[in-house]
Formats: sequence, structure tokens, C-alpha cells
Amino acid sequence: MTLIANSESFYLSGGKTGVLLLHGFTGSPASVLPWAQGIHEAGYTVSVPRIAGHGTQWKDLNRSTWEDWYDSVETAFLTLKANCDRVFVGGFSVGGALALKLAQIRGSEIEGLLLLNPSIFDERKFFKLVPALKHILPSVKGGPSDVAQAGAPVHGYGRIPLKALDSVRNLWKIVEHDLYLVDRPILIGYSINDHVVSPNCSHTIIDNVSSPSIREIIFERSFHNVSLDYEVEDLIAESVEYIQDVLTGEFESANQSDENELIDAEFESIVSQLSLDESHPTTYLDELDARGDEHFEHPNPKLPEVDQAARIALVCLIGGPAYLLLEYATGFTFFGTGPWPGVLLFIGGVALSIMRLARSEGDEFDDGAAV
Repeated sequence: MTLIANSESFYLSGGKTGVLLLHGFTGSPASVLPWAQGIHEAGYTVSVPRIAGHGTQWKDLNRSTWEDWYDSVETAFLTLKANCDRVFVGGFSVGGALALKLAQIRGSEIEGLLLLNPSIFDERKFFKLVPALKHILPSVKGGPSDVAQAGAPVHGYGRIPLKALDSVRNLWKIVEHDLYLVDRPILIGYSINDHVVSPNCSHTIIDNVSSPSIREIIFERSFHNVSLDYEVEDLIAESVEYIQDVLTGEFESANQSDENELIDAEFESIVSQLSLDESHPTTYLDELDARGDEHFEHPNPKLPEVDQAARIALVCLIGGPAYLLLEYATGFTFFGTGPWPGVLLFIGGVALSIMRLARSEGDEFDDGAAV
């Protein structure tokens, strides 16, 4: 039993292209009724299910979880798909999170997503207390409907069930973690004066999904529920245009064209900084030539100086064999010592060279540590 008007599920038959629209947390199909009617009037079949636990009494919502809500969404999607050739999925607020979850699981069966102020996290401190508060308080009083235009109809509960709200937090974590799995074209609209869901949610979605094409709409006059606010006609017009563009292939073509224009602009920006034309006083190549010597390293650098130990070793290595050759050719010996002076000189030269090599390697690997 409920006092909320138009809170039951509804199905508007139209063409062979269907649109599934999902309401938000504590809300009902009444919250997206004008949006659904506008899309239907353009010739599309529209299905708006009443998600489990919603549209009756807030206590019913506390008895449900996000898995129950997703089952409601998937059941409605499969029914719509059985009657339509191509299906789009739209979601408002937490309904946007459910639409993303459906796309993460059944993305290949979905033509595109329409997201209105989608909610995938909330950084306010109160939400960190919900896991504990849900065991103490069954619900808290909800704020006024976040609609700028006066006279908006009642479309949801006046209280927020805390067990259900904690389940929303679990849904958020899963959806945000798996955003990369979403690869469908997206139309995403968000209000800059939304007092319920931060526009950062939309920015996070845009930055992390794998969608090949995304179209953004920014609402400046409406608050959270644009479907009941000043810019509902803009929402409907943009939604219908997006659906038509996706169906005809214009949406992805336009985005590819924009991407190509961006690449061309970046290339022109780089080229414009180069001076390769003759009209310029100096060319880029001239500038390179002018400063080329600054970084030129001349060949045949100066050889390192040879220390005294190296000179002695070199004399010994050359003098020793020379003495042996002289002694062998002429029979000359130094005080009758025979070939030994030459042998000792040569051995000394080898030993000195080995000592110098060992010392230089030690210096090369010295890390400066004091022992």
C-alpha cells in the first residue's frame, strides 16, 4: 500500500526500439514519468519498472538489497528485449548505477546508455557511519525533493531506510570498480546544482568507462531530478536525438570526426612552432646549425696522462727483452750476470703492471663508504 501516485510499473508500447528507464533510490516510476512519456512520443517503446522495495512503504525497502533491485531491472530488460529489436537503458541517480551494472553484465545486448545524474559514490561523512547506524536506527528523515521548479509531485519516500542505504554503498563499490567493462555509447547528463549527487560521479564515469563515444549534457537551471524540473524538455530532446544518432551510426561518426579534428589541431599546433618556410627570416634548420656546435663533442679527445709507475713498468717491459736480445746477439753480460738482469726487468714490469691494474679497479668500484 502506498500514497505515492503513479508509483506502479508502466509500459508504453511503440516501435521496435525499446528504452528501459530506471528510477532512483527511495523513488518510483513517477520520478521519471515525463522523461519516459517524451521518449515514447518520439515513437519508441518505453518500460519503467518499479524496482523491488520501492513505491510502497520505506520498511519494504529495508527488507531488500541491491541484488533484489538488479533482479527487477534484469527481468524488465529481458521482457523489453523480447518485444524489441534494439534496446537502450537509461537510469536516474542510483538507477544510473543499476543501468551501468546491467551494461557490465549484458553490454553486448544493449545499444547504448542514458545516464541522468548517475550516482556511484558519495563522499559525505554521514555515509561512513551507515554500516554502524543501520543496527541502531531503521531509517532517518529524508530531505525535501531536490527539484528547483515549484510544485513537483511526490515521487518517493520521505524517509531513508539505512539497511537499504548500506546496500547502495555495496552496489556503488562494485559498479565503480568495474566501470572499465562498460563499452556502450553513453549519453550522460548532470546538474551543476545537484544537492544529492555530486557531478564528480559523472566525471568519474566518463574517465573510466571503455565507451567509444560519450556525449555530455550539463543542466544549469535544474537540480537533481531534471525529469521533474525546468529542463525536462531539453532532457527529452537530447535523449531522442542521441537514440536516433546511435541507431543511424551518426553518433559514433560524429565522435570520430571530433577526435580526428582534435588530432589535426594538435598536429597543426606542433607544426606551427617550426620555421620551415622561406618567408621566415631564419628556418628551423638554420637554428639547428647555429647552435649545433654547442653540443658537438670533438673526436680524438686528449689522452689521459701516464703516471710514473706506468712509465717504469713500460721501461721494464721493453728493457728486459731488449737486454736479453743484446746478450744473445753479442754475448755481452752485465758483470757476468748472464741473462738475469733482462729476466728480472721483464718480471718486474709485469708485476708492476698487475699492481697498477688491481689498484685502478679498486678505485673504479669504490662507493665512498668509510670502513
